[in-house]
Amino acid sequence: MKEALSHADLVQENAPERPDFKMKLYAQMDEVTPVDSLLASSSSGITPSVIQSQCKHPERVVIGHPFNPPHIIPLVEVVGGTKTSPEAIQQAMEFYASIGKKPIHLKKELPGHVANRFQAALYREMLYLIQENVLSVEDTDAAVCYGPGLRWGVMGQSLQWHLGGGAGGIKHFMDHLMDPLQGMMKALGTPNITPELKQKVVDGVMREAGDKSVDQLAQDENRVLIGLLKLRGIDKASGATTKSEKPKSPSQKATTGVSA
Repeated sequence: MKEALSHADLVQENAPERPDFKMKLYAQMDEVTPVDSLLASSSSGITPSVIQSQCKHPERVVIGHPFNPPHIIPLVEVVGGTKTSPEAIQQAMEFYASIGKKPIHLKKELPGHVANRFQAALYREMLYLIQENVLSVEDTDAAVCYGPGLRWGVMGQSLQWHLGGGAGGIKHFMDHLMDPLQGMMKALGTPNITPELKQKVVDGVMREAGDKSVDQLAQDENRVLIGLLKLRGIDKASGATTKSEKPKSPSQKATTGVSA
């Protein structure tokens, strides 16, 4: 580890998702990396305050959580712990932007960060509808990917509601349409995730997948995702830069990534 990390400006850690393991690993990395280097974790759920808890220099530890598939999806969630410095957050944001990613800064630590929480919230209602026999597994997926999912690939939900408000935009939506939406929110269900429900989802997904393997489905997904990103002006195949916004260069120094 000392040989690998002693000259690293940035370490992107992808170790097993176990708090005890990461705490020990970061203490070890903290000893062998330059004191002004950045230590970024790909953890999808462990908070940075836990990860940095045994470091002598916890101020340079951040979460830099990519979204799968990470070589295609631009999103990176940047989260600081209780001892992370604002300078480390800024450096991480600038680094990820410089390689064509879309970093977002979480101002508070949350289990699962935010993107996985969005997925969990949607899937909770999907499972509820499947359990209540409102929709089959296949039709539940179709309702997402042939409906709002297509729009989410273009813009986020709040901006979508701006369109939904018509000429009055988001203000009209909030004044006249938010109350009915709030009533719908209160009616959302919480599924009882039983072995029977799990098996029902497994059976439905296998019917949906047909004779395609997981690898074939992943290739299909990647091809469509790359096409969408190109339509949006984000060319992942040639350096992941956007046409509309030039990424900033890191302000402090050149960053070279080393994975641990």
